[in-house]
Amino acid sequence: MEMADAHPPTLPEYHPQRFLLNDEVHSRPPEAITAPTQASYLVLFSGSTAREQIWQPVSDLANRFSAPPPSMESNHYSADLGSFRVKWERHTEFSRYTFFSSIEGDGPFAEPVVERLPGDWISSLPGQTMLAAHAAFVPDSKAYTDHEELSKRFFAGNVLIGSKISGGSATALTDFRIHGDGFSRLLMVDHKMTPWQAGRMMQRLLEIDTYRIMALLAFPVARELTPFLTQSERELAQISTTMATASDADEPILLDRLTKLAASIESRYSDNRYRFNAASAYYELVQRRIDELREERIEGLQTLKEFTERRLAPAMNTCLTVASRQTLLSEGVARATQLLSTRVDITHERQNQAMLESLDRRAKLQLRLQQTVEGLSVAAITYYVVGLVGYAAKGLQSAGIDLNTDVVVGLSIPFVALFIALGVKRVRRMIDEFRD
Repeated sequence: MEMADAHPPTLPEYHPQRFLLNDEVHSRPPEAITAPTQASYLVLFSGSTAREQIWQPVSDLANRFSAPPPSMESNHYSADLGSFRVKWERHTEFSRYTFFSSIEGDGPFAEPVVERLPGDWISSLPGQTMLAAHAAFVPDSKAYTDHEELSKRFFAGNVLIGSKISGGSATALTDFRIHGDGFSRLLMVDHKMTPWQAGRMMQRLLEIDTYRIMALLAFPVARELTPFLTQSERELAQISTTMATASDADEPILLDRLTKLAASIESRYSDNRYRFNAASAYYELVQRRIDELREERIEGLQTLKEFTERRLAPAMNTCLTVASRQTLLSEGVARATQLLSTRVDITHERQNQAMLESLDRRAKLQLRLQQTVEGLSVAAITYYVVGLVGYAAKGLQSAGIDLNTDVVVGLSIPFVALFIALGVKRVRRMIDEFRD
């Protein structure tokens, strides 16, 4: 039996973001490099800079060297511009530019590739310089085995930090210092790396420095915030202590102090919450990139992980502590405000209850007064009506009718009083119905 020709199945309609999401894992790929290669690396803090302002210089550079420019929606771009290659990446808070070329001149840092760029173009880049670094990837040789000599030649005699990376495939050395030209330096010595592996390792090493600096942006904020938190904690403690013995008259004053304190804390919290969250994320990226290096110790040198744990970790712990204090303080003020508000509500309810009781007493007194007035009114009207009955009886007696006026007056009193009382009661009922 012959098999029918195989045809690919007809898939349902594609999700509009299917290709975008699939290609995200391939975004910002590393450059493949071979020794000897040098790179100049710039990280510019962009903050709220508009997307077009960040894109425009990259497009201008491509146009100057007759290369196709990136689209405005692009987040990364790379191109060969002849004497060097450019790689650009846009991130949430910063943009980074990496320029690659072969090493020329005496030494890996003698003629950095950044000098091949138009000077006016570099000065026109938007943002503030957060990191500038020269990186060199050189072949293995005896010239790069003496670390003390390397420190004197390329790192101004500074203490070197470094290790063997990627299972011993290369050696990475740096001093994490800014040199006289405004650039830091990174030296990577090749042992047995493939071009893509070398590109990944250089990218990770540069990213470690980038994310280290970005994470430390929160450290000055934490130091500046510490005195404010200390003062606010004391203010909250004083308010809480006063609440325990405060009278009803003190409650509005305490509530006003708590409201002002809560507003001040919330304002600071809103201003620096993103900075602390970003620092935590950047620090995690630093740790992840260091783990990806797979460091092996070189005798006499501090590894990148050790340096980071010694220098960066305490700063990040300070930021974490300050952020936690800020959150706990905000929650404490919220609890105190809720407690005081509940106490004020109870005071108001007690005052309202006393007012209602007073109104109830007044209503009862008014009812009694009304009943008294009604009784007096019945008696007064009865008196006048009985008087009229007496005059009528005397008139009938004068007309010849045999009547005892005293008896007639006496007998009329209860009937007149009853009739008038019923009339007053009916009038009062009609008034009450009209009010309702």
